[in-house]
Amino acid sequence: MTDAFDALRIPDAPAAPDLEFASGLRARVEQALFAPREARMSAVEATATNVAAPSQPPTQHTITPYLAAADARAAVDFYVDAFGAAERGEPIVMPDGRIGHVEIEVGDSVLMLADEYPEMDLLAPVTRGGPSQSLRIEVADPDAVVQRAVAAGAELERPVADSPHGRGGVVRDPSGHRWMVSREAPSAAAPRPGDVVYTSIWTDDVERAERFYGAVLGWVTARGHGPQDRHVTNAGARLGLSGGHARPTAMLCYAVPDVDAAAAVVLAAGGTAGEPTDEPHGRVADCVDDMGVPFALWTGGSAPAPSSEPRNGIAHLVLRTPDARRARAFYGTVLGWGFAPARVPDGWNVRTAGYEPRPRTSIWGGHSEDAAVVPAFTVPDLAAAVDSVRGAGGSSTGPEQRRFGTVAECRDDQGGHFQLVER
Repeated sequence: MTDAFDALRIPDAPAAPDLEFASGLRARVEQALFAPREARMSAVEATATNVAAPSQPPTQHTITPYLAAADARAAVDFYVDAFGAAERGEPIVMPDGRIGHVEIEVGDSVLMLADEYPEMDLLAPVTRGGPSQSLRIEVADPDAVVQRAVAAGAELERPVADSPHGRGGVVRDPSGHRWMVSREAPSAAAPRPGDVVYTSIWTDDVERAERFYGAVLGWVTARGHGPQDRHVTNAGARLGLSGGHARPTAMLCYAVPDVDAAAAVVLAAGGTAGEPTDEPHGRVADCVDDMGVPFALWTGGSAPAPSSEPRNGIAHLVLRTPDARRARAFYGTVLGWGFAPARVPDGWNVRTAGYEPRPRTSIWGGHSEDAAVVPAFTVPDLAAAVDSVRGAGGSSTGPEQRRFGTVAECRDDQGGHFQLVER
């Protein structure tokens, strides 16, 4: 006699995964892992919370550079300051005090270093008489990186300039290694996932903002789609002003492969997302993260690559927030961002699938104010620009020298926060 349960049994077969469910589940798991805990943490938990652990740590590739440095400890500091590198583990110190091995992370790559060992004929270029190779580093803003490298002690071999292959310059680090600091040509540099394709400075009175930023940065504007929208036509980037907003911030529009899928992940991660719409420049969804910061998602093919010469345009974007852990959880889930520690307490530089988003983007925690995006604008003469800020009714500190250049912290005449960075 046939068993009824055997007769009713359906043969095992693989099932296609529900991608929306999988994305939502991943978002909920990451939010749970990163979300602040109400209960007191143990000493072990508190220590683990502060450990820098990028979500996509760099791995060794088929070929890994291994450099001899005149001073390996100083070389690590230089690469951190100049190239935004992050230390990888603890150095191995030999009995005589020399560094036998140390590793750093640069983007998606690992760089290994050691002190000189003349007895093994391992010498830095400055000792041997000059470099025998060049190292190429791909960056979003070669002008800023070369400036930081020179400020950190590098020798400028070739100033930054445009070429058919892109934009870049050449420096020699303090150990004599030759670095080609480059960015690929715009024709080959279409927006990548996580890149900012448009930045809108949100303010209350857009006409007042036009006058302020025109006086400080020389911006020329044209009317946008709405009566409160303006496009900046001479800043070397897709940049605008938008009025009628009580809370000043920079609203960023991020490139994603699929706006509809990304909007679903925003909802699962605790944010809000409007219904995606088709616009002349692509498909867009207006969103707000789980801390109240507005942003947008974009998929399309018409956004230009970043300009090779930012004329008083954006050099850097920083999400300043009371809770960097929560921000990393949200944007890591929505945009796939990974993070490397920055040189400020609770600061994190964004690394996305082996590259830095354009423009360079960071998250900085520990701020008492509401979360907001703070743009940094490049200027050729920082002292003159600071005088212009004050003369136009804004406020400014500094200028002050930091590891990555000369900076002034500013507010416009409506309270919007921004930075000025001298190129």
